[in-house]
Amino acid sequence: MPIILTVALLLASCGSKYTESEQQTLADVSRQELSVALAERDSLIVLMSDMSRMMNQIKHIENIMVISGVQTNENPAQKAQLRKDLAALQSTLRQRREQLADLEARLNDSNLSNKELEAVILGLKEQIATRTSEIESLRAQLTSANDRIGVLDQQVDSLTTTVADVSSQRDSIMVVSTNLENEINTCFYVVAPKSDLKQHNIIESGFLKKTKLMKGDFDKGFFVISDKRSLRSIPLWSKKVRILTTHPAASYELTESDGGKFLHILDPGRFWDMSNYLVIQID
Repeated sequence: MPIILTVALLLASCGSKYTESEQQTLADVSRQELSVALAERDSLIVLMSDMSRMMNQIKHIENIMVISGVQTNENPAQKAQLRKDLAALQSTLRQRREQLADLEARLNDSNLSNKELEAVILGLKEQIATRTSEIESLRAQLTSANDRIGVLDQQVDSLTTTVADVSSQRDSIMVVSTNLENEINTCFYVVAPKSDLKQHNIIESGFLKKTKLMKGDFDKGFFVISDKRSLRSIPLWSKKVRILTTHPAASYELTESDGGKFLHILDPGRFWDMSNYLVIQID
């Protein structure tokens, strides 16, 4: 029964038992209690409105975290703003919890509490507890995201260092490999008259002596340095030539053109198999 109607019936039924002054006092007290009840009701309505608004704010933050993928996103400004918003909501929830406790105590003291008010207060308590739990969950997600990002940053740094080390080692190995390959494929040849070959100690010969080839301290600087992979033809500029080093006959051929001969290497692998040096005597 509404409080105003209750008060009116009470005054009407008790009119013969109280003086006019006493009835006025009762009416004043009833109006005061009614005013308190209405104020408490308004406070509950405000709390309910605040809780609804806070629930929308929490849902908004949840949507931001889902849409932006905050768990893996590395946007520091966005995460900082989310932490700030959650902290503000948590502070507001704490204030609303205190206001609700104060309101419940005042309602109990005023003897105006009823089942409907108790149900509203209980519902608000449950909402505050739920919202608090949701905020803690969101804060935990942000913390977890930060931890994962920190681990990922360390892994990226470690991988970057590892990649740099591996790249450096690979480059060093490639340099060594290239140098070794070039060294293996380096060849030397000389085309010169017998007198020049003797002068540079490439051959040693004499009367009734067997010609010796590069047996002593011969002049390596007299040779042309070339690459087995690209050397295919050598002009000899003489009709009379003599190949002093040993090379398989099938690995090369001699041709004549414009009054001189040319050496054509047909099979570089076999040609240079026995020696990296080619000595050709012309006369």
